[in-house]
Amino acid sequence: MKTVFHAASSRGHANHGWLNAYHTFSFANYFDPERNHFGVLRVLNDDTIAAGEGFGTHPHDNMEIITIPLAGAIEHKDSMGNSAVIKAGEIQVMSAGTGIAHSEFNHHADQSLKLLQIWIFPNKRQVTPRYDQQVLDLANTQNQFLQILSPSPDDAGVWIHQNAWFHWGVFSEGMETNYTLKDQANGVYAFVIQGEFDIEGKVLNARDGFGIWETTAFSVKALAADATILVMEVPMQLPRI
Repeated sequence: MKTVFHAASSRGHANHGWLNAYHTFSFANYFDPERNHFGVLRVLNDDTIAAGEGFGTHPHDNMEIITIPLAGAIEHKDSMGNSAVIKAGEIQVMSAGTGIAHSEFNHHADQSLKLLQIWIFPNKRQVTPRYDQQVLDLANTQNQFLQILSPSPDDAGVWIHQNAWFHWGVFSEGMETNYTLKDQANGVYAFVIQGEFDIEGKVLNARDGFGIWETTAFSVKALAADATILVMEVPMQLPRI
């Protein structure tokens, strides 16, 4: 088993006033040659967007983009004609493929928006762009992992063009479980949303990240009440496409 630890305090940080952003991996003006990606996980941004503010229309291509609101709601519009509001407790995915343009704004004029934006390198280039969003069955996250993303449209959660699985869990203090990898060639990047966890003897606090690979399973133990974690299983090799 190999591991890498990224303390929350070690992340890149940019406060633009309307946007307060923390970058686990190199992004925009933050660059660390040792933290460009974890396998095909390219971006993990932890953003707070002020009331009524947001990102104007901008392009993407050949990237799988996942957005998970943590508090508040995000208003989305794109060049495919989609117009939607994604709330906390939901997940949004876009396959940028041959190219899309979209805007993202805080839906509320009186409260801030907190979200995770995650980019994954795809295993297919130049696919037809697509959009999807789903409400998460958060009642099934208590003391167990809920699958929220997979490689298959026939499986639970949203799907992307990559051999990846995401799971979300909320655990009571002292609760211990194991995560078994879907693909033994993959690795896992665990990101603590709130509370405290022990993963294979390493204690993680809120917004800490922990990468694990060259293993088939690992243990996860909650050290605080309502400890919440996002587990992202991804291929460790970048696609040759």
